[in-house]
Parts: sequence; structure tokens; C-alpha cells
Amino acid sequence: MAQYSHEVQNMTCVAKGCNHGPAPIPEEGKWVQSKEIKDISGLTHGVGWCAPQQGSCKLTLNVKEGIIEEALIEVMGCSGMTHSAAMAGEILPGKTILEALNTDLVCDAINTAMRELFLQIVYGRTQTAFSDAGLPIGGALEDLGKGMRSQTGTIYSTKAKGVRYLELTEGYVTKLALDENDEIIGYEYVHLGKLMQMITEGVSGNEALEKSTNHYGRFNEAVKYINPRKE
Repeated sequence: MAQYSHEVQNMTCVAKGCNHGPAPIPEEGKWVQSKEIKDISGLTHGVGWCAPQQGSCKLTLNVKEGIIEEALIEVMGCSGMTHSAAMAGEILPGKTILEALNTDLVCDAINTAMRELFLQIVYGRTQTAFSDAGLPIGGALEDLGKGMRSQTGTIYSTKAKGVRYLELTEGYVTKLALDENDEIIGYEYVHLGKLMQMITEGVSGNEALEKSTNHYGRFNEAVKYINPRKE
């Protein structure tokens, strides 16, 4: 029970006027006056980082009536955080967003992402704010596409030797195509999601590699091809 100071106890009571409650926020196609955690729903994404900024996390949560029903945790830049993501994946579903905000999600980048998402969700700034009924559980997987892999880009470059494309949305880059000026005009890549799917379906490794390999740009017009990891 609240305790009041002597000064407050001796004050004259002034009646409270009109009280319209909190301003409504958009949630899954409705306007909601959120007063409790169970009033919050929505799917959204956010990015977090650790204190030394050596790694980052993109977190996607699908919240229904205050409960995290679905979580997609994508991390990069630090070997330890991949294991932290595995633990966070077990921790998050089933918790309220308030519980998750005050739970150690093992990695600071994931904790920070949770903080950023909490702010978006409770202020109604979600991806599904104006989508009737929001997205069903499973909606977060759409971010991964058919290959069920995170959208990553890994590029390495030096002043002395120029740029190397290592991985792009299309896949794992195996060859760079250069023209007569040694400028990149295309690349060969392996779609790792398709590759592994075919192998698990019984296709031989060599055949699967061939079928999941493709080119981008003016690859066939190149004067020279290089392996970006060795040459």
C-alpha cells in the first residue's frame, strides 16, 4: 500500500476532471487503447548491437496479445553470439514482451534488439500496424525466402587489390568475372539453401552443386575469372 508524506496527507483533495485514457495506437488493423501488456499485438523487426560493436542482431518478433508467439534471430560478426541466438530462441517464445525485455538474452546485441523492438511495439510502430489481424505465426520466415537462409552480404576490399564479393543475396560467390580493365562485370554464385535442400532430398553432391550454381551480370563476356577467396 502506498505511503504518503505528512505534507501530502494534509493537502486538500482536488477532484480529477475528465480522463480519456491513453491515446489509441494502430495494432493489426485496429486502434487500441493499450493499458496492459495483453493489449499489445504486432509483428516487427529491429537491430541491436553490443557495446564493442563487434556484432549485430536483427530480431523479428510476432506478438499476439502481449505474448511472443514467434521469434527470428539473425546475428553476424561474432562467433559467440550464434550460440547466444540459439539460447535466445529457446527463451523468447511464450514470454510476454515485458518479461523478454527484462530477461538476459545472453548476448548484448540481442538484448539491445529486444529493447528497440519493445519501443516499436508498444508505440504501435510495427510492420503490421495497419494489416487486418496481422500476420499468422510463421510470417517471420518470409524474411528468409525459399532458401531459408538470412539475407547476407559479405564484401572485402583493399586499396591495393580492390574489392572481393564473397557472399550476396543470390548466394556464396565462387568466381568474379573481370573485363579487359580488370573491373567486375559479373559473378558466379552457389545458392546454398537450394544446394543443401537437394542434397537432403538425395541428389548427389556434384549434381546438386551444378544445379544450384548460377551467374549474374555479363559473366560470359569476361576476359578473366578469379576466385575471390584465393586470387
